[in-house]
Amino acid sequence: MPSKSKAKGNRFERQIVKDIEDSGLEAKRAWGSNGEALGEHAEVDLLFYGSDGQKYKVQAKCRKSIAQFLKPSEHVDMQVVKEDRGATYAVIELGKLLEIIK
Repeated sequence: MPSKSKAKGNRFERQIVKDIEDSGLEAKRAWGSNGEALGEHAEVDLLFYGSDGQKYKVQAKCRKSIAQFLKPSEHVDMQVVKEDRGATYAVIELGKLLEIIK
């Protein structure tokens, strides 16, 4: 029997796949959360494809809480963050991301 955190992660990955499929896009979850089962790097948890066939690799992380500063407020569509001398990232609600990709 898997640990509680592993079971929680598996549920989260399945929910992401369901949300993507409900939006009309194709998604596949890696067996055992190991991207090598999909021919990808081990850190890839699932794949999904945009309406143009573009492949997106996802690593899913489910935590008890996320830093408040990372969460977009109700007044914006996304939060953009960057570390000093690092890459810039956009944090966006999954539903809004799927709308953009479709």
